[in-house]
Amino acid sequence: MTVSMSNRLDGTVALVTGASSGIGEATAEHLAAAGAAVALVARRKDRLEALAGRIVDSGGRALVIESDVTAEDEVRASVERAVAEFGRLDTVVANAGVMLLGPIVDAPTDEWQRMVHLNVLGLMYTAHAALPHLLAAADDKPRGVADLVLVSSVAGRVARMGSGAYNATKHAVGAFGEALRQEVTERHVRVSIVEPGAVDTELAGHNRPQVLQGIRARFGQIERLAAVDIADAIGYVVTRPRHIAINELLIRPTEQQG
Repeated sequence: MTVSMSNRLDGTVALVTGASSGIGEATAEHLAAAGAAVALVARRKDRLEALAGRIVDSGGRALVIESDVTAEDEVRASVERAVAEFGRLDTVVANAGVMLLGPIVDAPTDEWQRMVHLNVLGLMYTAHAALPHLLAAADDKPRGVADLVLVSSVAGRVARMGSGAYNATKHAVGAFGEALRQEVTERHVRVSIVEPGAVDTELAGHNRPQVLQGIRARFGQIERLAAVDIADAIGYVVTRPRHIAINELLIRPTEQQG
């Protein structure tokens, strides 16, 4: 993977949650290729170690942090460990999430709890722990700006029957992100919400079999995005010049209607 010299992140540090697969994994590799030292945060340590090995073999720097972002103390410890290891924190990609679809009527509410804990609280814990370090980085060289990227979904814009609880969590991400943007943007911390449509990752595989069948029926015939497509978009967002903020980015496959 090559990155143009104008889009380099040399001398900076990034932290990516949900880095063990999919969008998080691809984003971590992309940011490392751009020159950032990258802290890799997720629960599956073996997957993180394999990713870190690839980054190091390519000449980059990576730190494996096994952590559950739904536990606030673990999130805070992860951020502090990244700063202790690399000395600063310039970019955070809050990507960890889960998509559990299905009707609201007779829904297993433990699925709702799981999504709220991970998609909303985990993301908020990550932002809260990282913000002091991002604000400090924005006041410092080499870039004079810092980035918090919140990975949401097209579901954060469009409510659809069969995904009400997931819609609720992703709309929450949008509201939280916009309020936070207004709070810190004058201090040169950019808050960006990235909203992917259908992406070919493990995300859908966590659903119950009958729900998964419906997902396949809806998206099976279209050419879905790849995780590297979203990683490329995130890379674009965080490498803009200091005076440019990409606040919201909706990315759908060309064939996806809604």
